[in-house]
Amino acid sequence: MAALAVAGTLALAACSSDKSAQGAANETSADGKVVIDTFTPADQNTNLDTNQVTKIMSDKFKIQFRWQNTTYDAGPAKEKRQIALASGDYPDLFFLIPWVDAFTQAEVLKLGQQGVAVPLEDLIKENAPNIQKALDSNKTYKEMSTAPDGHIYALPQWADCYHCTYPDKLWINGAWLKKLGLQVPKTTEDLRKVLTAFKTQDPNGNGKADEIPMTTDVQDSSLIAYLMNAFAYDPVGANNGVRSLVTLDGDKVVTPVTSAAWKEGLKYINSLYKEGLIDQAAFTQNAQALQAQGNNPKAVVLGSVPVLWPGIFVQLDSKDGRDKQYDAVPPLTGPEGKSYTGLNYPTSTGYTFMLTNKASKEAQVAAIKMLDWIYTDEGQMITNMGPENVGWTKPGPGDIALDDKVKPMYKPKQDAPKNINWGALGQYNNTLAYRNAQVVPADIYTGAGLERRLFQATKLYEGHEDKAQWFPQTSVWPDPSLSGELATLQTNLNSYVNQNQLAFITGSKNIDAEWDAYVKGLDSTGMTRYLQIQQEAYDKYKSGSK
Repeated sequence: MAALAVAGTLALAACSSDKSAQGAANETSADGKVVIDTFTPADQNTNLDTNQVTKIMSDKFKIQFRWQNTTYDAGPAKEKRQIALASGDYPDLFFLIPWVDAFTQAEVLKLGQQGVAVPLEDLIKENAPNIQKALDSNKTYKEMSTAPDGHIYALPQWADCYHCTYPDKLWINGAWLKKLGLQVPKTTEDLRKVLTAFKTQDPNGNGKADEIPMTTDVQDSSLIAYLMNAFAYDPVGANNGVRSLVTLDGDKVVTPVTSAAWKEGLKYINSLYKEGLIDQAAFTQNAQALQAQGNNPKAVVLGSVPVLWPGIFVQLDSKDGRDKQYDAVPPLTGPEGKSYTGLNYPTSTGYTFMLTNKASKEAQVAAIKMLDWIYTDEGQMITNMGPENVGWTKPGPGDIALDDKVKPMYKPKQDAPKNINWGALGQYNNTLAYRNAQVVPADIYTGAGLERRLFQATKLYEGHEDKAQWFPQTSVWPDPSLSGELATLQTNLNSYVNQNQLAFITGSKNIDAEWDAYVKGLDSTGMTRYLQIQQEAYDKYKSGSK
């Protein structure tokens, strides 16, 4: 239904866009700036009309922004975007955030073919040397930006979030390990012994059996993935952490969720659940409930949490220092010697900069020049953090970069005021070199030292990914005529797999007795067709043609 709704919205957009197909007239403000209607999300702390970066961009590129704002709530933000397109009352520029309301490949193709999205490649060649350099030097970025017909209808951001590249982490209470005389677990059976000790040996010392050996929340969980990777490669793909259904076996597109190894992984997770080592709430509670567990004022009760970073489950810089107790556990080794971790690459996906046929030529040029400046180091620092000496400063003596082998470039201010930057709106050339050059305190257990804590933790996971099995999701564009069908299949299959995995883990379904029925049900839910569409798209990608 969701796919049909999007298709209908885009079809209406095509009809309503004909009126402006002849080209838009330029509009200027009283002080001679080009007016650009800009559709963008803004959080509760941001007023884009008075924002300091808005003023810098306005003065530097002679732009008068006329903002059409949405919230950071993805559902309402996407709905407002679709209504704007359907009504024909859409902006000159969509300037979005990947994890809020970015366009999909299918949407970009439709809007480009319908004439709503303006091709950007000539604008870039003529006005944007920094964007062109990024496209020419980054094969993956160029592949994900360029549609099958050779046009660039929209640009995705590029954010080399190192710790996001390896999202399947487990954080364990090191203070409890030390108190009980235990080592950091290396194997799946080591983990069972540690969790059992957490449950039975009162590591928080309050004389109550209130310890929770392992838990998580529905929104942020990497529980199944972290544990499964000791048995079978559990792919992430490239969609801001959303799990993928496909892997590669050579050049054949397959799914891992029907394999014997996957079954064994689910049986292992089920055994932990049956023994009370995994919290029953782990598969139902939200992020707020998990925080409440982690910040329990009566006692520290969490033994381990499989999520991306500790701030998800415990308050950083907490008064009693409990947040300092948690350290990352490297990928476990399973009974067959497997020790994988998921790979999320690129970490920023979805299409966030799209000029429409409502934009005049002058507006198009001003907007692409603005974006081109964002691609510079100076543009990144100011757009993401705010003006110098307000949101960041130059490094001082003794300051060290996140990667201590490189020269530090900038030092984010911990006490920066609100509404001074565009933050996540501007992460377009956020390369690893740029991110690693930020000054971060040496103490990893402070809130200010969080980036270093995550950087060091991620080193434990790097190298455990299986790139041979990794499917290059963002580089493989589907057949435009099949995009609606593909989206529906993906939704149905994700739902089917998630429901059955949960049933096997919690024991509401017997995995030995009902596994064959589960596999058979996957075919009737559309797995064969889904793999066929993905195979055809991958074959075209491998052949060098989209």
